Amino acid sequence: MLIKTRLRISNIAVLVIPLIIFAAFTFCTVIIIKNNIENAYHIKFGMNPFIDFANNGVQVMNEIEQDIESDPSYLNNVNYYNYIDKKLNDNTGIVIREDNSIKYESAFLKKIDIKQELPSFGSFLRSFSSHAFVGNMNVLIRQYDFYFENGNKGSIFIVTDTTYLIKMIKVFIMTEAIAFVLILIVTNIILTFIVSKSIITPLEALKNGANEIKEGNLDFELINNNGDEVSEVSKAFEEMRLKLKDSMQKQIQYETNRKELISNISHDLKTPVTAIKGYVEGIKDGIADTPEKMEKYIQTIYLKANDMDKLIEELFLFSKLDLNSVPFHFEKVDIVSYLKYNIEEFQFDLEKRSIEIDLKVEGRTKIYVIADREKIRRVLVNIVENSIKYIDKDKGKINIILREKNNFVEIEIKDNGKGILKESIPHIFDRFYRGDLARNSNTGGSGLGLSIAKKIIEEHGGQIKAKSEEYKGTSITFTLKKIL
Repeated sequence: MLIKTRLRISNIAVLVIPLIIFAAFTFCTVIIIKNNIENAYHIKFGMNPFIDFANNGVQVMNEIEQDIESDPSYLNNVNYYNYIDKKLNDNTGIVIREDNSIKYESAFLKKIDIKQELPSFGSFLRSFSSHAFVGNMNVLIRQYDFYFENGNKGSIFIVTDTTYLIKMIKVFIMTEAIAFVLILIVTNIILTFIVSKSIITPLEALKNGANEIKEGNLDFELINNNGDEVSEVSKAFEEMRLKLKDSMQKQIQYETNRKELISNISHDLKTPVTAIKGYVEGIKDGIADTPEKMEKYIQTIYLKANDMDKLIEELFLFSKLDLNSVPFHFEKVDIVSYLKYNIEEFQFDLEKRSIEIDLKVEGRTKIYVIADREKIRRVLVNIVENSIKYIDKDKGKINIILREKNNFVEIEIKDNGKGILKESIPHIFDRFYRGDLARNSNTGGSGLGLSIAKKIIEEHGGQIKAKSEEYKGTSITFTLKKIL
């Protein structure tokens, strides 16, 4: 979930959740207070005890009004007063006043001086309620004015003790106010904590990850699947970490390869240089004391110098390929005609070595590919020369097979040489690797030929692979993109 969406929901929740909780709390509080008031006043209320209590005595007052209107003699009947008094609950009483004297009052009202708090005659047109504070008691007074048969002014008062009710109202208001503030604060704290934690936790992980990278440690994983903006940053950070790790590993590998390359170059150059020095010293010391020996020494020096020159040339080409600084000139090439032309050039030299080479095309006679003619010739030359070095039969054989494979053409160069050891096959495309015993130079070569072939084929968007069987021969196959 996006952070902005989460914040919107949080803002709404900060308003809605406290209101829901407060409403539930208020409902429970009303029930508790209602039960307390009912127990205190021995009255059964509805869902709102405050309204019900305010209406307490109204029904009785209405009954009195009807009775007086139907029979005024009730006003002088003490039994009638007692009857009305019994209909009222324990905390409610009746007062009958004639002029300024109390004619009748309920028992619990005799304990307080209620007379001074009673409203005067004619204060209200009909029954009405007012509040008064008598001693330590709060009372609710309902009044009905009338005239006695003798013409004296009369008033009927229904007085209810509201002390406990007022106390409960105060408790309710105080409880509701405190509860509302607490609910609002706690809800805000919880929601803020939840939202901030969902943001701060991944940010802390990002910070820790940055510190790990600063310390040079890239062996950790940063995972955040929340689907928010921080998650996107975490994914980008994780991709950066992986690329940095890959870059460092490549850098380490490059450094290792560089050291290995220097070691191999030193080894491969030292051998012919040592030989050249030896033969030159032989000439200087007069060991080559005949024209035949001198010719042999000079020829050997020449061949060793050629080996060095070829090694340096291949090394230079390999370095340029490794640095992607060799330009490729891709064009449309009829691969069948191209292979035939190169095989004809190979044949002249191979006939001298008693090696037969031929081409077999499986498919159409005209197949076009995208290739650099000069670079593919270098691949063919390197693979064929590698085959020549390892052919140990009296009559050698090199077969070049061309096949169509969907969007590619496959070219296989197969010989009947002594083959390659099984454990050596995965390494034959490594630079300076030789398939014979460790760095044995009896067969010659720089050990860069197949490495150069691999880099050229990869630049063409193809693949190169090898398979071999000891004493039966080796097959090297590479692919090129076909023009459909």
